[in-house]
Amino acid sequence: MSASSPDSPYQSYPLAALLEINLLLNSTMAPEFQLQQIVETTARAFGCAGASILLYEEKTGDLTFRAAAGADPQKLAQIPVPLDRSIAGVIFQEKEARLVKDLAKEPRHYRLVSERVKFPAQNLAGAPICVQDEATGVIEVLNKVGGDFTAVDLQLLDIVAAQAAVAVNQARMSRALRHTEKDLRQIERLKRDFMALASHELRTPLGVILGYATFLKEESLGSASEHADAVLSAAQRMQSLVEDMTNMNLLHSGGLPVDLRPTSLRSVLQSAYQRIRATAEMKHQKIVIYLPTMPLQIPADRAKLETIFKNLLDNAVRFSPPDEEILVQASVKAEEVHIIVRDHGIGIPPDEVENIFDEFYQAEQHLTRRYSGLGLGLPIAHSLVKMHRGRIWAESEGPGLGATFHVVLPLASE
Repeated sequence: MSASSPDSPYQSYPLAALLEINLLLNSTMAPEFQLQQIVETTARAFGCAGASILLYEEKTGDLTFRAAAGADPQKLAQIPVPLDRSIAGVIFQEKEARLVKDLAKEPRHYRLVSERVKFPAQNLAGAPICVQDEATGVIEVLNKVGGDFTAVDLQLLDIVAAQAAVAVNQARMSRALRHTEKDLRQIERLKRDFMALASHELRTPLGVILGYATFLKEESLGSASEHADAVLSAAQRMQSLVEDMTNMNLLHSGGLPVDLRPTSLRSVLQSAYQRIRATAEMKHQKIVIYLPTMPLQIPADRAKLETIFKNLLDNAVRFSPPDEEILVQASVKAEEVHIIVRDHGIGIPPDEVENIFDEFYQAEQHLTRRYSGLGLGLPIAHSLVKMHRGRIWAESEGPGLGATFHVVLPLASE
């Protein structure tokens, strides 16, 4: 870039440059571009041939050019500036602004930079860029046109350095955020891959266990039959977990389309009840279903609608104590049917109600939890309800006071 002319509009009024830099910092411009705009504005304000911002690199222990005016920023970026053999290094280490009126006589001037970019440096003013009292870089202005840098210039440069620190901190936070997002995406991918692999590898041995457990139950008598019951129940529970992992993977990959056809809600609820009935009976729980006498037809994918209510009933059974009653009730309003599943179980803390539809969410601590499950049943139900153009939410008055799950679905037109 060319040097600023002596009659620069900022030369007499450098304070106007500070206002412009403030406006830059409040803009939506990326922090990296803000640094470049800051050095260009600073060069004009101080009426000098060049300006630059150097930031400290922890890996190399050097300062590197991040923005420059008066020379090619890309060429400068390839030249590391050592802390122990440069004016910038002194300013950085001592965290103190400095003036150098004749760089030719300054032994600590790092001349390699001038030689590489063919920029004959004559005089210099520099100030440290500090974020929370920690030096992170240096801002320099070089070759003031028509004279030397003054103490007033140095005071103004200190203010510019403080403004540049805001952009440097924003850039640092932006990079940290990008790295965090990348790490989260990688963790999410690993989680999906693990669920897909686990559900695939468990399917075959689980089928064998279920087959033999069913055979033993039918052929055994007395205590042997009770043992077979325990094995079969555990295998069925494992099968439910594998189904949840498979369904969640399919939902995320878009491999679980819905085929909406008029479907009887009564029939779906009865099927869901039959799938969870044995588990409820083992805990001596009673599931009561109240439905209007009128036929309730819902545009639905039957298997997936059944999964919604199976998961809600399974949740109610698992988190309710023995000998309790679980209520399923439906009512019609306008063109919708409103179904509730109410239990008298452990309830939900008020500050966690919004989280229960998150994947793998568990209100209990993993090392002390009393209830089994991966935390996928409710997220799957939530996704499937949305696919049916419905709504789902939960309510609870607090721990120990039970929970009520609401599902609202559109009715099929006549």
